[in-house]
Order: sequence, then structure tokens, then C-alpha cells
Amino acid sequence: MADRTAGQLLFICYSHCSTCARARRWLGEHGIEFTERNIKTDNPTKAELTAWYHASGLPIRRFFNTSGQLYRGLGLKGKLPSMSDDEALELLATDGMLVRRPVVVSAHGILVGFSPEAWGTLLASTDGGIK
Repeated sequence: MADRTAGQLLFICYSHCSTCARARRWLGEHGIEFTERNIKTDNPTKAELTAWYHASGLPIRRFFNTSGQLYRGLGLKGKLPSMSDDEALELLATDGMLVRRPVVVSAHGILVGFSPEAWGTLLASTDGGIK
């Protein structure tokens, strides 16, 4: 995997997540180089999350790991709709396990969660394209 450099694809994941494993395998199968970051040990900051949220165009709810134990334990299903975006981003920054994964950050866009179709569409436009 390459060093963290400008224009490099950043793959943010959790090593025990089967979806992240499928996404990592997909990246490898398509010859896409990336820098990997563990979301549990290197949690995204509020500033990073804010930038990704605005760049993605996605609703804030899409950034939450709604199937996670922490999300359920905090009762966020009922609380999230009344939170401001700023409050939600602040909460996401407290624990990487609240963030839906994997997250891909590239010069061409932000991907949250794994969808081979969406990934193929966005990452085909990266330098070198999909191999």
C-alpha cells in the first residue's frame, strides 16, 4: 500500500468487519492502490467528518453505523432525527464504531459503506482507473 500523499485513496475500515474485508478484496481485485486506516484506533476527527459529509452530499444519517451495537445502545434511532448536523458530527467523532464503514476518501469523492456499483462508478475516474 502506498504512503499517505495528496491524491491517494484513503480506505478507512475496521479489521473485524466482513463488509470492510469484501471492500478491501474488491480494491485489490481492481488494482486500486490505497492507504488503509483503522477506524477504531484512528477515529476520524470532527473536522474530517465535516469535510467528508459536505463533500459527499449524503444525509448525515448515512454516516452512522445503524446496525452497530453502540448505535443501538445509545438509542440513536430515536435521537438522531432531532440532532443538528453539528451535534451528529460531534457524536460521530467520539467513537469510530459509530461511523458506517468502510469509508473511502479520494480526490474524486467520498464513499460510505460498500456498494460495488457505486465504487466502480466513482473509482473508475481515479488516476489510472479500474484495472
